[in-house]
Amino acid sequence: MVAKVARLISCIILCFTVLTGLFCKPVNAESMTLISDAETQNFLAEIIRPLYRAAGVNFDARKIFIVNDNSLNAFVSDGNYMFVHTGTLIEAQNTNELSGILAHETGHIMGGHIVRQKLKLQKMQYVMLGSMIAAGAAAISTGRGDAAMAVMLGSQSSAINSILHYQTQEERSADESAIKLLSQTKQSTQGLQNFMNKIRKRNALSGIAESPYFRTHPMTSERISHFAEASKNNHFSTQHPLDEKFALIKAKLSAFLLDRQKVARMYPDSNDSLASRYAQSILAFRQNDITTALRLADGLIAKQPNNPYFHELKGQFLFESGRVKESVAEYETALKLLPNNYLLQLSLAQSLLENNPSSAEVKRIINLLQKSLITEQTPIAWQLLSRAYDMNNQRAASLYAAAEFSYGMDNLEIAQKQLENARKAGADKSLSLKISDLEQRIKEDLKERGF
Repeated sequence: MVAKVARLISCIILCFTVLTGLFCKPVNAESMTLISDAETQNFLAEIIRPLYRAAGVNFDARKIFIVNDNSLNAFVSDGNYMFVHTGTLIEAQNTNELSGILAHETGHIMGGHIVRQKLKLQKMQYVMLGSMIAAGAAAISTGRGDAAMAVMLGSQSSAINSILHYQTQEERSADESAIKLLSQTKQSTQGLQNFMNKIRKRNALSGIAESPYFRTHPMTSERISHFAEASKNNHFSTQHPLDEKFALIKAKLSAFLLDRQKVARMYPDSNDSLASRYAQSILAFRQNDITTALRLADGLIAKQPNNPYFHELKGQFLFESGRVKESVAEYETALKLLPNNYLLQLSLAQSLLENNPSSAEVKRIINLLQKSLITEQTPIAWQLLSRAYDMNNQRAASLYAAAEFSYGMDNLEIAQKQLENARKAGADKSLSLKISDLEQRIKEDLKERGF
């Protein structure tokens, strides 16, 4: 019995830890894999921007992240970061369904729920600490450990119940906000109802029985009924101008991420739609059939010559199959069609770098990578920049860029040594200021970790 109770306490503490982590950390690198894809990120930005505008929330496309996870989920975190699971993108039937989900998450930002959850969780910590003190007093006064256990269980269960109820209320509030935001942006609420049905079916297939106890969302059936009622007063179409784009993105993500046999069933050769050909080209590439992959990619480009993502895909096929020189032309075209995109700048720079660049090309690579880093500080960009600086005989700058890469990969001690070597290599005044800035960031990080 004691062991059973102890395990229950462990579960309660674990539940509290998970809740704390969920609302206090924008990204947990150890448990989350993020995907960078210009096409998907730009598409999500097109959906989210009008929702944020209607909600009065500042929009920043750099705060949109794609999580490689097949669950039906999306969430926001401190700082208005938006995370969308690939499972949601693949399973959503159309743009209207996805927009409804993102409207719900926007409702959390609009309602200030993240900040309030942090305060609520801090209060919960004090309640739990108080229960431990009370438990100790009970044990001393009665001489019985089971009395202490009862006090702890009673207090902690009450605290967790309170916060889960609070979260349920916030979810209802976010649902209400989503309904209003969709109406304000002239979109149907039918997608929300449809997606909730998907969640209910998936739960049933997984053998998940929803219980009103220890849950953070209203019952799925309750939410479906609520959205069905809201749809009676919302007469906007479920069709969306971005549906064709979304079909391509669903095909792309499915082809790259799902089991190959499943992809073949979803997008058979008999289906000659653009989305299907997109998936088929990627599937052929995954099966090392480069000839077919390139033929299909050329077919896509023939259909939409001004689609930068088709050129980007062909560039990827060529680059990863060792035809680096040919890939440069495709990335050049993609970047002309979508100027200033940091991922395309990065891809083109990498292709040029791997193609025995001339002195002039090295300077261009440095310029491309510097522009990319202005938009997004990616470790791979710093790594490539370090190589380019070295080729350009800029030893101190190369070491500094290597230190930024190490810092981005959380190798703080290595980054410190690289910065020391950068100073010794003769850093000029401008570079010395950058070195000092990174040293300060490392110092602050180490201080937070107790070093």
